[in-house]
Amino acid sequence: MSESINYKTKSSVKGPIVYVIQEIPGTTAGTPRINIMSASKYGKFNFLLPEFSQIIFSPGPLIFKLRALLKDYRPTDYLLLTGDPAIIGVACSIASDITNGKYNLLKWDKQESQYYPIKINLYEKGEINE
Repeated sequence: MSESINYKTKSSVKGPIVYVIQEIPGTTAGTPRINIMSASKYGKFNFLLPEFSQIIFSPGPLIFKLRALLKDYRPTDYLLLTGDPAIIGVACSIASDITNGKYNLLKWDKQESQYYPIKINLYEKGEINE
């Protein structure tokens, strides 16, 4: 018999918050498909939306809900990009709006099997080396 992981109570890190955009697929059934526990070293988990949330024809209510859930987002917090890509885009837009273009992401690296923090600054000035 496998034991269920309670992500909400597992993390005891104080300070930054890791906003998990959607619950991990399989969470409702008690068998999450991926293990995000290594991201807990970046902060305490805060799950925003259930795993089956989607933007279909009317994004307004979901945007309103995400804005309310992210109202306390700080530039020291992180977004863990899980779920529907359209919802991920909206969540990043809201975080950017709240923090004037500065927010953090956690990116999974399959080769190294770990999360890497990425600092985003949409208004950064400097050279483009491409």
